[in-house]
Amino acid sequence: MDFPTRFATLRHIGRDKTKHASLVALLLALVLLRKRLLGKAQPRLSPDELARETQKLYEVNKDGSKTLLVPFRGRVAKVEMRPTPPETLLADARHFPPVPPEHKPGVDRVFLRQLRAILRLAFPALASKEALIVLLHSLFLVLRTVLSVGVAKLDGRIVRDLVSGDGPGFLRGLGWWFAFALPSTYTNAMLRHLQSKLALRLRTRLTRYTHDLYLSSAPSLRYYRISQPGGLEGVDQYITSDIAAFCESLSALYGNIMKPTLDMFIFTAQLARVLGVRGTVLLTLNYYVTVRILRAVTPAFGRLAAVEAMLEGEYRAGMSRVGRESEEVAFYAGGARERTILWNAYLRLVKHINSIYKLRIAYEWTEDFVIKYLWSAAGYGLISIPVLFTRTRTVGVQVPTSAEGLDNAVADRTENYISSRRLLLSLADAGGRLMYAYKDVLELAGYTTRLYTLLSTLHALPTSVPFTSSPDTISMKHLDIGVPVPPSAQSDDASSSATYNDDEDNMILVRDLSFELKVGVGEHLMITGTNGVGKTAVARVVAGLWAGRVGELVRPPLGESEVFVVPQRAYMVPGTLLDQVIYPHSFTQFLQSGRTETELLEVLKAVHLAYLPEREGGWSTRKEWRDVLSGGEKQRMGLARAFYHRPKFAVLDECTSAVSSDVEGSMYQHAKGLGITLITISLRPSLAKYHTYQLTLHGPGASADLDLNGVAGETGTATWKLTRVGTAAERMERDREVVHLEARLAEVETWERRVRELDVLLSTPAEV
Repeated sequence: MDFPTRFATLRHIGRDKTKHASLVALLLALVLLRKRLLGKAQPRLSPDELARETQKLYEVNKDGSKTLLVPFRGRVAKVEMRPTPPETLLADARHFPPVPPEHKPGVDRVFLRQLRAILRLAFPALASKEALIVLLHSLFLVLRTVLSVGVAKLDGRIVRDLVSGDGPGFLRGLGWWFAFALPSTYTNAMLRHLQSKLALRLRTRLTRYTHDLYLSSAPSLRYYRISQPGGLEGVDQYITSDIAAFCESLSALYGNIMKPTLDMFIFTAQLARVLGVRGTVLLTLNYYVTVRILRAVTPAFGRLAAVEAMLEGEYRAGMSRVGRESEEVAFYAGGARERTILWNAYLRLVKHINSIYKLRIAYEWTEDFVIKYLWSAAGYGLISIPVLFTRTRTVGVQVPTSAEGLDNAVADRTENYISSRRLLLSLADAGGRLMYAYKDVLELAGYTTRLYTLLSTLHALPTSVPFTSSPDTISMKHLDIGVPVPPSAQSDDASSSATYNDDEDNMILVRDLSFELKVGVGEHLMITGTNGVGKTAVARVVAGLWAGRVGELVRPPLGESEVFVVPQRAYMVPGTLLDQVIYPHSFTQFLQSGRTETELLEVLKAVHLAYLPEREGGWSTRKEWRDVLSGGEKQRMGLARAFYHRPKFAVLDECTSAVSSDVEGSMYQHAKGLGITLITISLRPSLAKYHTYQLTLHGPGASADLDLNGVAGETGTATWKLTRVGTAAERMERDREVVHLEARLAEVETWERRVRELDVLLSTPAEV
């Protein structure tokens, strides 16, 4: 078969392949866009309607899933959300064993295992949208390769017609050139679109899963436990930047590996027909030498990318800290100090990035030399093989018998050269991109290690705190309370009830603590004592944040209707004024409960905040409430939430320290009137009268002066005493304390006289 016939056959085959691939790609594109093509446009909403829908935030479906309401261009887009079941999260934990501390990111078996575990989450099923996008992307990659082969053949044909002076053939070639241009440009645009679409879908899938895992409800509370010893620092960097970087790298790497690999196979097969066995062997040898050279000079880009992400997280955390604590920093006039801290963090980041740039100089210099110049020289040598060394040349080409034969020979060799050169240049480009992809794989290894570390740490956190459930009782029976230590790294069961391991070096704050409170009998407990003796630690154990060491804890399950904790520093949620009162409920739950704004106003009256709706512009006003409300108003808003939810037990941890005594007293009376059993942590003696029992915690050594219950023989262990408020025993205790203080005051004259004697001895003027 002569060359023109072979070219026509290949062009016909390529046209058929292009036609079928284009049809399949078009059908898949229509499947992806069916909702947009068939869906009806929603009417635009008025500003009030849009604000109302935005405030609702979501709708609850009959099957328990939620539909998020997202405002967009005057309309509300609905996005269905199906939270990951806890059973699925528990089953996934076996795929995420902890990362060994000595592991360094790299392309090895550990990287492949980590990537496989993450891909199980990113591609949950073969029929998922992500898999469909990958399939469509693959078809367009094949289509572009087929088009590239056709364009290379057509390029040689056009030059052949131009050299031989075939005007009609040249015009036909130009027509085919523009015919190829339409699907080629569309294919390139769709490849970029599908790559971006795949990265966004993967990020959405992984972000949803991470949110379900990180923001898990009680008793898991992973968002709290991950900040404890054994957790991670800079979790916001992991969830926001690292997931996005991983998805961008993965989606780009797929195209950067599959397309060059496909091109190399197809282009090598096409060139083998022209180059022969000798040229094909030399081409394969060129591949091998290139891989060996680049493998030898490639730095550890995976480790460098992981360190860069860590330093970016530290810098971001510093900026967030200044914004979050801006008022406190301003009170101390600490701007200069914070600037120094942030600048040091930025300099560490910049120095690391500069070191990467320096490493890339040698690597990119070698890479460009090998890919551009070495491959080009090898390409010219390979192209010369059919012309100079093969034995298949015709006699007419070497010794033409006529001018027409000479022209045809030159035209044929020109066509062969142009087609082979274009294929070889495309092959060199594919090989270059495949070599570049190794660097991308190393960077992907760094991002994979970061993301896997986040997921494995979240899965390894304890998912429960041991306690005995009781609907109407909170009690501690000989319970030891201490600062939690991280779970054992050798534990195979991440959800074991032994959530914290005993550590001899870890200080126990309160030992052998015992008390009991019941709902509905008017019992209230006040916990007091000096700073650092473990008052808040008791509240954390009651709230389920910490686990007791030895002993038994009895309490109701966590929830705003059972145990509600009001901390000293009130949290202001983003949203409306109404959202501040009903937190953690949403506006949708508020509507479903049947409560009204009139009831909310009564709640605000109970905490002396009834003026807020009028002052701030109504219940639907959105502001940065953390900055709008004063310290006392924020603390009273925290109590308003307790009054709104009306729990059985309320733990009040210094939550009225910025409130005046008269307002504080009325709020405590109102809480007792609602039937809420109070557990108050405070240093104010005036609050004792609103409670039934008083638990006093004392530091180490206090038992030498006071008659206390509890154990006081341990270093660093607080002693405690539980008394009933208003009893004769309490009055006797106060009388003993008064006598003790008066005895100390009687010794003041003796101390002053001794000071003057010492001053005389030291010849120093005295000031008493």
